[in-house]
Amino acid sequence: MQIGPYRIDTPVVLAPMAGVTDRPFRALCRRLGAGMAVSEMVTSQAHLWHSEKTRRRLDHAGEPGPRIVQIAGADPAMLAEAARFNADQGAQVIDINMGCPAKKVCNVMAGSALLRDEALVGRILEAVVAAVDVPVTLKIRTGWDPASRNGVAIARIAEAAGIQSLAVHGRTRACAYRGAAEYDTIRAIKQAVRMPVIANGDITTPEQARQVLGYTGADAVMIGRAAQGRPWVFREIAHYLATGEQLPSPAPAEVRAILLAHLEDLYAFYGEHTGVRVARKHLSWYSQAQGDAGGFREVVLRVETAREQLALAEAYFERLMAA
Repeated sequence: MQIGPYRIDTPVVLAPMAGVTDRPFRALCRRLGAGMAVSEMVTSQAHLWHSEKTRRRLDHAGEPGPRIVQIAGADPAMLAEAARFNADQGAQVIDINMGCPAKKVCNVMAGSALLRDEALVGRILEAVVAAVDVPVTLKIRTGWDPASRNGVAIARIAEAAGIQSLAVHGRTRACAYRGAAEYDTIRAIKQAVRMPVIANGDITTPEQARQVLGYTGADAVMIGRAAQGRPWVFREIAHYLATGEQLPSPAPAEVRAILLAHLEDLYAFYGEHTGVRVARKHLSWYSQAQGDAGGFREVVLRVETAREQLALAEAYFERLMAA
């Protein structure tokens, strides 16, 4: 898959997820097989660009390329300025969010709320593409609600504006994350445009990835929630797509090494106080994937120091490996 000058050789990519796809998690998923990883959403409101939260979201130090920054907003001029700012900060690809279903985003007519106004979508995409010399990509849902799935129309607008790849979540905004994702709209979008299309939604196993790629004709799959606590899902899917063979699940000893390294990266990136708190959700996801030995989650979510978290994680894996 080609995005501007960047060739993506592995057709499995990490979805942008607010509060999840920070630099430590993106780097981990890339090491474990993701072909590319998109940053957390960055606001187009300039007065927030120098906040601590946004500065962290723009930190790509040491990451392999392409470095992709996702921007969000509803005003073409503001989004164009946000794109210029992020490109100047080292973003190699600008991704525009028109897929987030969160109320706080849609209530200000950003994210998937934009899908209701095709003319505004066109103005935004044209403004952002014209503002920067780097490739611009787009993430959408299939429409606002099941009665107005206009993903094909949006895809055509995007291609005409110069968008260089399109990721599509197989639900409408009204569906949020309820029910099953549908891939008919993604298939229709792929048939309607020439640019790369990435299929997203409910892809959790190598078999599902191959089925979705085969049915939709998409160029890649995008993995979000399935990577929480299972970042090795990327190498499992990539290996299966390349060979037709299943990789064995990682042994507890390898999962332990992955988790402990992830925790250390979080503490280094955020500092201990915030790092411990950010780590809690990851510890919960890892233990859900492995089994909650000894009531681990109940205890580890209450501790306040990195030393305690690491000690509890070590003890947890000792129990798993002894079982």
